[in-house]
Amino acid sequence: MTFIAGLLKGPLIYEQDIRMDFDMLGLAPRLIAALAEQGITEPTPIQSQAIPHAMNGRDVMGLAQTGSGKTAAFGLPMIDALIKDGGRPVPKGAKALVLAPTRELAKQISDNLTAYTQGTHLKVALVVGGAGITGQIRRMERGVSLLVATPGRLIDLLDRRAVTLSETRFLVLDEADQMLDMGFIHALRRIAPLLPADKQTMLFSATMPKQMEELAAAFLREPVRVQVNPPGQAVARISQSVHFVAQKAKVDLLIELLDAHRDERALVFGRTKHGMEKLSKLLESKGFAVASIHGNKSQGQRDRAIRDFKEGKVRVLVATDVAARGLDIPEVRHVYNYELPNVAENYVHRIGRTARAGADGAAIAFCSPEEMGELKDIQKAMKADIPVASGRPWEVIGAPKKRSGGGGGQGRRFGGGAGKGAANAGGRPAAGGGRRRAPGKGRAHQAA
Repeated sequence: MTFIAGLLKGPLIYEQDIRMDFDMLGLAPRLIAALAEQGITEPTPIQSQAIPHAMNGRDVMGLAQTGSGKTAAFGLPMIDALIKDGGRPVPKGAKALVLAPTRELAKQISDNLTAYTQGTHLKVALVVGGAGITGQIRRMERGVSLLVATPGRLIDLLDRRAVTLSETRFLVLDEADQMLDMGFIHALRRIAPLLPADKQTMLFSATMPKQMEELAAAFLREPVRVQVNPPGQAVARISQSVHFVAQKAKVDLLIELLDAHRDERALVFGRTKHGMEKLSKLLESKGFAVASIHGNKSQGQRDRAIRDFKEGKVRVLVATDVAARGLDIPEVRHVYNYELPNVAENYVHRIGRTARAGADGAAIAFCSPEEMGELKDIQKAMKADIPVASGRPWEVIGAPKKRSGGGGGQGRRFGGGAGKGAANAGGRPAAGGGRRRAPGKGRAHQAA
């Protein structure tokens, strides 16, 4: 495998995949010892490629799938530099700033950095929305070594003059593609000028949308680009499959598949908060140990659901895309796309919750007639077809022309061969019932 650095302004660098250990990367012995205590002895490919450049002070753009070890790839070089520096942060200051798009991802990063810094003088702080701001202000009074934050809450603290970034030496933008998706570009443009001009910046992402190069050009200086897998492709250890199933038949199929592995942990993803909450209660009524996380849950409820899932108290976690990044639970064996995501790249992030830390995993997608467009977009983004587990692909038919006199209308998709049934768990009608249809897409039936 060849790792390519470049494609942005700056020198092109080509590097080979060479087996290394943490000693060869030049990390401080006490940091290597702390990693060994956690059972981390061999760097992942993204770590092997990114860490040497980061330790040499270069700006880095890292492209790698979720579960590939990106947190250590940017965290270890920063911690190593801060250990060797030995100085204390200024009041309200942070020597290193890590920005993440969601609370869950920020907490996961904070937990990992805290584990890496055990036994050192370094302090890690987490500031995110959904938690009391007074405690966060108090935590920042003496300054911290590493600050992990979501952009919105960081700006709240900056507005209150509770944080200063004038002495911040390192800036990390993690899951930068999702920051763009969530509209954080304006927040980033407001935050970046508050840091010193000679800061070191690292940007990590699992996908490479067009806007990413614009973001990199604005925030990075002659960056080294390290890339493990082509952007948008899933980890090879994930076994993927798709079931072509009518919307109203999805619940029964999900119960059947979950029932086959009740003792293994599974994530179930859908689009809407209301729909996923209904699905969670339905699964609970069928005897599954289940919890749910979505935007209507408080931070405490979300933290409790994730903790119970990690500890195995619940085996099924039903979620919207709020959990598609930041969940690092190696025991997740199955990821179900109960509803396909609107954004193709989110499929890769969802299924990246399994096959972590070298384990294998399965990603199972359900595709109703209404979702054929989403499936095609996903397969186009991954440059690969997903193997069919059951059913036949729905055939998209062009929308009929509108009749004169107003009797016509737009075509719709419908699922051929579907049995009778009620509305799905999300509360929407069964296949064809009022879902928004992308422009230019017609109706669908199952191909013979």
